[in-house]
Amino acid sequence: MSRAAVQQVVDDLETESEQLDALVSDLDDTGWATPTPAEGWTIAHQVAHLAWTDEVAALAATDAERFTALLTEALQNNPETYVDDAAEAGAGVPADELLSRWRAARARLAAVLRAVPDGVRIPWFGPPMSAASMATARLMETWAHGLDVADALGITVLPTDRLRHIAHIGVRTRDFAYIVNGKTPPAEQFRVELTAPSGEVWTWGPDDATNIVRGPALDFCLLVTQRRARADLSLELIGDDALEWSSIAQCFAGPPGSGREPRGA
Repeated sequence: MSRAAVQQVVDDLETESEQLDALVSDLDDTGWATPTPAEGWTIAHQVAHLAWTDEVAALAATDAERFTALLTEALQNNPETYVDDAAEAGAGVPADELLSRWRAARARLAAVLRAVPDGVRIPWFGPPMSAASMATARLMETWAHGLDVADALGITVLPTDRLRHIAHIGVRTRDFAYIVNGKTPPAEQFRVELTAPSGEVWTWGPDDATNIVRGPALDFCLLVTQRRARADLSLELIGDDALEWSSIAQCFAGPPGSGREPRGA
């Protein structure tokens, strides 16, 4: 990816973060304690998770040795709970302190990612990533956790074409979703055809694929981030493999997610 393209992804990450910031910046203590659709997580937990992950991503991009030590400690001491533990600790501080921490963390991460030399891979909890991939992953998480916050507040956030970054991760992580669920990925690639909020059509995969995923880009992103149940989405799934994948789709790292119950359930 060109340097200009990396800068664009980082710009979009900053814009996505600012959109979420606007939702939480005026909340009082009661607002920060509002439960979100993620079980056991309040709005404070959501922001604390983003702050911690942005801090760790910046560390990984600037000090691989310290990051490796942190990763080793987490996997040795609390491999199943270190993410939740970090969110719990962050959610326990005063709201203004937490918000300032997140703002500082995301500003540092943006600066760090813009400065990563071409070709450098950043270590992470999964495979090492380029600066562009790291920025895209952070944008995906910011959007997904921001959606949890918006849902908690009863606010509908209009989708934008920044969803293309998230959709791309959703396509790229197809095989990961199979592997993390103990399944063998199909040999044939899928055809993915998504309609962007702007009306543009985004496509991935061969024209003659027998397994096709088609529909609104927003719905695809909601599926791969497990923010809505498949039954609540307007996605056309053609082929047995596409249908199976839709039940395990996951673009975020870690063990298989539990997903969300259908809203009509």
